[in-house]
Amino acid sequence: MTLALIQGRRGLLAGAVLLALGLALPFIPGVYVVFATDLVCFALVAVAFDMLLGFTGLLSFGHALFWGGGAYVAAILITRGVTSFPLAVLGGVLYSLVAATLVGAVAVHRSGIFFAMITLAIAEIQYFFAFQLVDLTGGENGLNLTTRGTLFGLSLENDYVYYYLALAVAALGTALAVRIVTSPFGAVLAAMRENEVRARSIGYDTNLFKLAAFVMSGTLAGLAGALYALGNRLAGLEGVDWHTSGAIVMMTILGGIGTIYGPIVGAAIFQSLEFFVSKTPIGDKTNIVMGLVFAIVILVARRGIVGEILTRAFAPRKRLVEDEDAPDRLIVETEPEPV
Repeated sequence: MTLALIQGRRGLLAGAVLLALGLALPFIPGVYVVFATDLVCFALVAVAFDMLLGFTGLLSFGHALFWGGGAYVAAILITRGVTSFPLAVLGGVLYSLVAATLVGAVAVHRSGIFFAMITLAIAEIQYFFAFQLVDLTGGENGLNLTTRGTLFGLSLENDYVYYYLALAVAALGTALAVRIVTSPFGAVLAAMRENEVRARSIGYDTNLFKLAAFVMSGTLAGLAGALYALGNRLAGLEGVDWHTSGAIVMMTILGGIGTIYGPIVGAAIFQSLEFFVSKTPIGDKTNIVMGLVFAIVILVARRGIVGEILTRAFAPRKRLVEDEDAPDRLIVETEPEPV
């Protein structure tokens, strides 16, 4: 059911619609191009998180470690004289890959709340390092960048040029996530999520699969963080704070866990509420409004917005028909799922 939207022609159509919206986003009235870039970056990190939670069943409260860590490393490289955008982003991605490998090696031996608390604790260690290493990270002031670097000689100072570059990277990252979760590897993750003991009993090293999923999710989150930092020309403590990890979780739940495209919608809603409500007369109550919206969605659509749409649109329909062997009796027949 959860893969109904991302497989086959449905998946291509959904991806095409989201990509078309992304192409048009900077030209929608009231949407600033820098905000559009932020939205794309948060959409990518939400997709990365959904790979872990939705398809492996592991709840991490520490994804700010990879998002913010990737952002800091990319920003540090730029401030240290690296003018190549690909090299700066690659540095952030490699940092997140190494960090995810080390954290995952410790965390995957636990599950449930213990897994979540381990990831949160290690992420907080990084936060305090970022706060204390002022000469490297800028401490409370963060790192302000004067440039985004260049891409094969092309300047990225134009906000529109940078936006479409970020959109292209996010689209490729999302396509990679879809490929992973619909592959045989993704099928093993789903089996583990449903019954880890059974998956282990038929020969799968479940800890190894969980580690692989965690590393891929963390690395993709680091890529999103690096894009975000260079897009805003800033890397700060907010990126490694636990509130950011919480926001990523909320985006994913809002859109629909285990749908890949759902978290993109969730990120758009979350960021739009934060951005537009703050500019209204009740801007000082933005968090209250966001909390109310989150609560309403959870109560009305417990599978998330996209998850609920999937369930209602693609669930096999049931109907009452006459029993061939006993015409006076009705039985429930399940219609085939629409293609």
